[in-house]
Amino acid sequence: MPDDRSLCPDAVPKRGNAFTARFGAWVMRLSGWRFQGALPNHPKAVVIAAPHTSNWDGIIALPAILALDIRISAMAKHSLFRFPLGPLLRWFGLIPIERHAVGGAVEAAVAQFADTPSLWLGIAPEGTRHGAAQWKTGFHRIARSAGVPIVPVAWDYRSKSIILGEAVWPGEDIQADLQTLYAFYRRYTPRHPQRLSQPLRLPENPIDTQS
Repeated sequence: MPDDRSLCPDAVPKRGNAFTARFGAWVMRLSGWRFQGALPNHPKAVVIAAPHTSNWDGIIALPAILALDIRISAMAKHSLFRFPLGPLLRWFGLIPIERHAVGGAVEAAVAQFADTPSLWLGIAPEGTRHGAAQWKTGFHRIARSAGVPIVPVAWDYRSKSIILGEAVWPGEDIQADLQTLYAFYRRYTPRHPQRLSQPLRLPENPIDTQS
């Protein structure tokens, strides 16, 4: 069985669990999914995943994360971390934040990058699987303020592939960076094309949020 951990370079944060990596790889092979590309070799990054149109996206992502042996963190409200769930949530990579604190989630995430030697923070820019009218751009503000790249990852149901994209370094022109990311994602087919977020659609294709 191919070792998918080779797609995750040395600088990328790892879980370091060979058993779960083999299990994740086995589940992916069993389900017919595979990887295309490789992850860039950076210790810190904001990872965005799209197009998100189905609950199946998360189900597919879980064995993929295990197979790569990558440690992906995500933000969650701090009230969830009370005993006894706190240690378990931290083990899964969740980071407690106070959303209503000064600066909100963006400043909290930037502080995490400053305080952590290696961190890959996962963010879903669409915020919904039902045809968002626009992307939430907090991921760009986080990456630019923290001085880290944005790594795009896509689900492609046509080829049953998880696409590992090249790093995009955020600049001052957020619209130019967004157009680069939109162009990357438009090449791939989601589970429910009718639910694509508006930025990933052609102008003649309106959003269908009811399907």
